[in-house]
Amino acid sequence: MSQNDRKLHREAALTAGRPAPHIPPRRTKANVIKDDAEAIAVAKELARDFAAGAAARDRERRLPIAEIERFSQAGLWAITVPKEYGGAGVSAVTLAEVTAIISAADSSIGQIPQNHFYMVEALRLAGSEEQKKHYFQRILDGDRLGNAFTEIGTKTPVDYKTNFRAEGGKLLLNGQKFYSTGSLFAHIIVAVAKNWDGRVHIVFIDRSTPGVDFIDDWTSFGQRSTGSGTVTFDDVEITPFQVVDHDIVFEKPTGMGPFAQIIHSAVQVGIARGALAETVSYVRAYSRPFFELTIEHGYEDPHTIHAVGDVSIRVHAADALLARAGRLLDIATADPNEKTVAEASIAVAEVKALGTEAAQLASTKLIELGGARSTLESYGLDRYWRNARTHSLHDPVRWKYHHIGNYYLNGLLPPRHGAL
Repeated sequence: MSQNDRKLHREAALTAGRPAPHIPPRRTKANVIKDDAEAIAVAKELARDFAAGAAARDRERRLPIAEIERFSQAGLWAITVPKEYGGAGVSAVTLAEVTAIISAADSSIGQIPQNHFYMVEALRLAGSEEQKKHYFQRILDGDRLGNAFTEIGTKTPVDYKTNFRAEGGKLLLNGQKFYSTGSLFAHIIVAVAKNWDGRVHIVFIDRSTPGVDFIDDWTSFGQRSTGSGTVTFDDVEITPFQVVDHDIVFEKPTGMGPFAQIIHSAVQVGIARGALAETVSYVRAYSRPFFELTIEHGYEDPHTIHAVGDVSIRVHAADALLARAGRLLDIATADPNEKTVAEASIAVAEVKALGTEAAQLASTKLIELGGARSTLESYGLDRYWRNARTHSLHDPVRWKYHHIGNYYLNGLLPPRHGAL
């Protein structure tokens, strides 16, 4: 796409969307979380507050700017920074649980840091020592990374036209991204781009860099407040220090793929938990009995009791698979090889498949058991299904079953990429 084409698209997107919010430079240093237990405790505290405004934010498509600031300032966005660089270096089990806790309260907020954590892990695996010291410290201080990964109009979601080239003694980045979850809230944009020989890299770019532009044009019916809209790069000047090879992390066995996916899986498990908890709360408070019955309360209906029992089993099974996947990913991270990485990838695929189905079932039963009153806009209960359905489209669950089956039946290792 030429610079003129990007300009025309930006003008059209601005007409359909909104200008990006102003995100000022960070003014204070974030809390530094010390260990896994503190991370879980802080997540639970934040989740209670985030849940209170979730329905209104979804209804109004209001970006959670204050909530994201509190989220990162609490130190949770730095929990995967390795201990040797001053971070907590929490386990994958803990990262997944933190994500699920926040997502149960508000799945848009739970999804927003996914690519931040992904890029922190990419930096850990492929960055130079100088890059790690610099960017890990900024993350510990509270700077947030934003995603500029996927593009519209390419053959597949992992084809990229965004590129950087040497011109006049400078490196210039050009391109346009969509589905840029987190970038509207970020201090540093991390763009996925090809260099002159077609190799894929990630490029760390300060938000205020000339030539970077943001548009809030995300109009999906679900995950409404993730801010997953457009980012454009027009002759953005970069330096070699800002560039990290991305292809290298998949050319050998690493935990990069399952690491990316366990966070998405945790979002789905969180939605399932939230929908189940909402079902119990709503049915206990408002559900009326079927008129053919002689019971006093809707929660005494045997079919309702059975349905809640069925959903509970599936959600608890997804919880168990999420913890298991985290343990296997921790093993693969400590000792990455063909066997450990494949085991982690399959375990994460299993929880993504079951968690996605549990989230959609739980969110559907919430409305079914709640009755007609539960569809009122004032309750906002439909957001659970809309969010589960929208987020599930990040990568198709049908392919999870394919790779899982091939692994157990035919001994075929899953491919190494960020979507498995």
